[in-house]
Amino acid sequence: MPPHAVLTRGVASTAAEMSTRWTSGWQLWKRILTGMTIRTSSAVWNGDLKSGTGDIALGSGALNSAYTFASRFEDGAGTNPEELIAAAHAACFSMFLANVLAGAGHTADSVRTVAAVTLGDGPAITGIALTTEARVPGLAAEAFATHVETAKAGCPISAALAAVPITVTAALI
Repeated sequence: MPPHAVLTRGVASTAAEMSTRWTSGWQLWKRILTGMTIRTSSAVWNGDLKSGTGDIALGSGALNSAYTFASRFEDGAGTNPEELIAAAHAACFSMFLANVLAGAGHTADSVRTVAAVTLGDGPAITGIALTTEARVPGLAAEAFATHVETAKAGCPISAALAAVPITVTAALI
């Protein structure tokens, strides 16, 4: 069966099913054509904006979660796109800062980042605030601040979100 057949059989009824179908076919083509790392996720929305429901799935299978109007714009149960952006940004920044520190000869014991994504009027993402704490034995605060700025400039998620104001508050612990 050709790789694209995985993408064309039937209609996916859930985000997880869509993600599985898309990922299995795409992963093969990706390796054949580019050799690049490509990650996938999918979402299905059913109904209108206010009363509808959706399902978000990561291609890896690590998350399959419901989302609704209430989970996005109010305090309802479930996840939302902004929470997923915050998780991705926090993870990427922590890893990138650890790599910058290691490249400068300072292995971090730990780097913990919390990302707060603000959804404002429009709706539009109007800001992202990163708060980072790192335990790096023997590193001076001034050098740490320089490494934080390097990580902010080089983190791939920060670069992808460059249209949004990003602030970083960082401390050695």
